[in-house]
Formats: sequence, structure tokens, C-alpha cells
Amino acid sequence: MKTKKAYKGMAMEGLVARWYARITAREERHKSVAERLAGKILPGSDVLEIAPGPGYFAIELAGLGDYQLTGLDISKSFVEIARKNARQAGAKVDFRQGNASDMPFSDGSFDFTFCQAAFKNFTEPVKAIAEMHRVLRANGSSVIIDLRSDASNAEIERHIESLGLGRINRIMTKWTFQNFLLKNAYTIAEMKALVSQTPFQKCRLEADEIGFTLWLEK
Repeated sequence: MKTKKAYKGMAMEGLVARWYARITAREERHKSVAERLAGKILPGSDVLEIAPGPGYFAIELAGLGDYQLTGLDISKSFVEIARKNARQAGAKVDFRQGNASDMPFSDGSFDFTFCQAAFKNFTEPVKAIAEMHRVLRANGSSVIIDLRSDASNAEIERHIESLGLGRINRIMTKWTFQNFLLKNAYTIAEMKALVSQTPFQKCRLEADEIGFTLWLEK
């Protein structure tokens, strides 16, 4: 499998970033995923969210425990939006700009890293996973949640309907899924192959309706 690929999606800056932030603001997954993972993270942990976008997950997590939270996103627009959202929510999260495949952190800086709905877009996926391993402390964990490329049209339709979007946003979201997201996504087997090229020794994959959760331990 190739360790590098061209990015085929839309540049998440300016109007596109603001549109994405608007249509995902009310998604229940931010709260539900934060609640699901909070029980796996020890109090006082240093937590890194990779590609946090508008920052909704990290902001939810900030209210669930005593964590030192950092968010790293390559999009300048997303960093600005996430910082604004955190200020408005009264959440303490250090959002900064940077590349997932070349993180600006020292070895062993975090106890837990998380990446949701963005991994499929990384141009250097193997290097990004290797970077997750590098910045983790011993016994640290990384979690990647993303879309499966083999999700069916019916499953995608049900997911989009569950978002409660207006007609225009529903059409745009469906078009984005079909023309960009599914084309960039990986199968379960492909994700396992990517992990096998990194220093991670432990890997557990769970599939759901349209995606997967990958658990990695250092």
C-alpha cells in the first residue's frame, strides 16, 4: 500500500471551513463520543486531538474531566474558529496550527491522542500514525474514528437524515460524501495494513454503520 497520497477533498479554509463548522455544530456525535472516551482517559492526562476542525469534540471533553487539552489542525480557518468556539464555551483548549505528519511536539508529550473524521484526508497516513506513536507516552493510547469506504448508499442516506439538516445542506452533504469522503476513505483491511507499517504493536478495530473506531496502544 502507498504511504503517501494526493489530497482529493476541498481545502478547509474560508467559506468551506465556516460551512462545515455550521452544519456540524449540532451533531450529537461530539457529545456522545466525548462521553464514550472520557471514561478511558485518566484525570490529569495530556490529551491531543488531531485535526479537530471547529473544535466541538475537544470542547465537550473539556467539560467532562480534568484534562490538559491541545488541538492541532492544518487549517488556519479551523484554528481561528475553534479558538472562538472555546472562548464562547468557556473551555480551556490550546488550539494551534500544524501538520499531523510532522507534529510540533516533543516525544512522549501526551497520554492520549484522538482523530475523528479527518484521517482519510491525510496525505501521509502512515507517517501520521507513526507521529501519534511518537508523541505518546509509554502505555498511552490513540483512537482514530472515521468513515469506511465500503459504507453503502443506504447507510449514508440514513446517517445524513439523522443530522437534521435543511434541504440544501442535506444535498451538499450527500454530494460531499459521494464525491470526496468515500473516495478518500479506507476499508478495515486497509487501515490494518497502514498500522502494520508503524511502531504500534496493539491494534483493535471496531466497525459501525458507516465507519470504524481504531484503538492503538503504545
